[in-house]
Amino acid sequence: MNSKIILLVEDNPSDIGLTKRALGKSHVANELVVAEDGQAALDYVFGAGAYAGRDVAELPALVLLDLKLPKVSGLEVLRRIRADERTRRLPVVVLTTSKEERDVAASYDLGVNSYIRKPVDFTQFAQAIQHLGLYWLVLNEPPPKVRV
Repeated sequence: MNSKIILLVEDNPSDIGLTKRALGKSHVANELVVAEDGQAALDYVFGAGAYAGRDVAELPALVLLDLKLPKVSGLEVLRRIRADERTRRLPVVVLTTSKEERDVAASYDLGVNSYIRKPVDFTQFAQAIQHLGLYWLVLNEPPPKVRV
């Protein structure tokens, strides 16, 4: 697994900027790839569309996934990632403003690794990103690559 790439799936330019700032403030130097809709995220993960020809064996180390996305919803992105043998172990963290219990339940039913509500305050948001980076990119033992 490529320990350098974080895939951020987010359509809100303000939240993209906040996430970049929070990663920088937290000294998380991993490469950040941004997909601004669900289809772009799937294209990146599976090497299709604008990402045709990308080495799909090099998966991101972590996917930060918003739920409310254009084209393909975050839950559908998660469903497709978990349905494919090559990507079912890919660490996915839902990072969203949704407080809907059904979104939390659906995310876990589909196999999300963690569900985090975005804090409104930048300092809290930066701390959440720092903890995410520390846990998922440093402390967590990634799953072995799937041999297909």
